[in-house]
Amino acid sequence: MSDHYIEFQHVSISFDDHAVLKDVSFHIDRGETGVIMGRSGVGKSVSLKLLMGFLAADEGRILVEGQDVTHWTEKQFEELRRRVTMVFQSGALFDSLTVAENVAFPMVSRGIQQDPDEIERRVEGLLEMLEVAQFKDRLPADLSTGTKRAVAIARALAEDPDVVFYDEPTTMVDPLMAAHVSDLIVKLKQTLHKTSIVVTHDTHLGRKLADRVIFLHEGHVGFFGSWSALEASNDPFLRNFLLQDELVPALDSTL
Repeated sequence: MSDHYIEFQHVSISFDDHAVLKDVSFHIDRGETGVIMGRSGVGKSVSLKLLMGFLAADEGRILVEGQDVTHWTEKQFEELRRRVTMVFQSGALFDSLTVAENVAFPMVSRGIQQDPDEIERRVEGLLEMLEVAQFKDRLPADLSTGTKRAVAIARALAEDPDVVFYDEPTTMVDPLMAAHVSDLIVKLKQTLHKTSIVVTHDTHLGRKLADRVIFLHEGHVGFFGSWSALEASNDPFLRNFLLQDELVPALDSTL
């Protein structure tokens, strides 16, 4: 079987005659973290929605663990989403459930009998790992945006998925919290070694995480390769993108 866990082969999609992705090809191998970057509106989040089956490609093939999922049914994607999970930018937490109940939800909602003590141990372990255990009895409305993001990551990990997608994990939070969330994702990468895709415009986060960079520009793959190769590129658009973001200082949340 191919080492390519995630693969786009010449994928295109349009909305109302507006081409969002045009002949896009890239791959992420097992255990790697791919970072999809680019300006707003270039199809970064659309790529994740295609992989999750929330959208359907107009052309091309999408493969997950060697299986062509391009034309899968909703029922097939429901099974895939047990192994491939997504952390939405909004967090998508249930307002009426506590933090602990939100994290437990994927495990208790499957209709499969599980040991309540084991679920509790799993929840507590994830909350400790994501450094939000002190909020376990709080409701989402009582949390900051950054804390909600950390809880959403804990919930995404509840069923021990093979793959985790992160959609703009450091947006809409203050710089210190953005640095903290990025450090948490780095910790997860180093400890869990899961295959991941991170959609972001944050070059500081990309530099920390990327095994492979997919840079989208005007719907096309403008660059695909390592971070060091991206930084060494002489392409004027890529150079300008990196230089602009360097004007925003990277923060270390441990300071």
